[in-house]
Amino acid sequence: QLQLVESGGGLVQPGGSLRLSCVASGATLDYLYIGWFRQAPGKEREGFSCISRSGSSTTYADSVKGRFTISRDNAKNTVYLQMNSLKPEDTAVYYCAGIPKLFGGCALRAEDYTFWGQGTQVTVSS
Repeated sequence: QLQLVESGGGLVQPGGSLRLSCVASGATLDYLYIGWFRQAPGKEREGFSCISRSGSSTTYADSVKGRFTISRDNAKNTVYLQMNSLKPEDTAVYYCAGIPKLFGGCALRAEDYTFWGQGTQVTVSS
């Protein structure tokens, strides 16, 4: 049974950086497209980045474009999210999610994803 586990969250000041990791266990990650989602209190879950199996295709929402970078190391069964220039509005629980897919672009809709991690809290505050 595939499990996804996020780590790397924490408290950071505005303008700071964090790197989140999404590690797969129970199966290899390389057959999955991976998406990153976040949910702030009182708000709907937002999909903001995704990456194809090889890493050759990535997608970003406007809210994070130019600040966040998604990457993957299939040999380590890990997908990374480098977050720079963090803002208070980035505060949320961050989730990674996976969907088995062969080719094509990746989507940012939560309903497209099959496997979900438990989430990691990111708080941006001075």
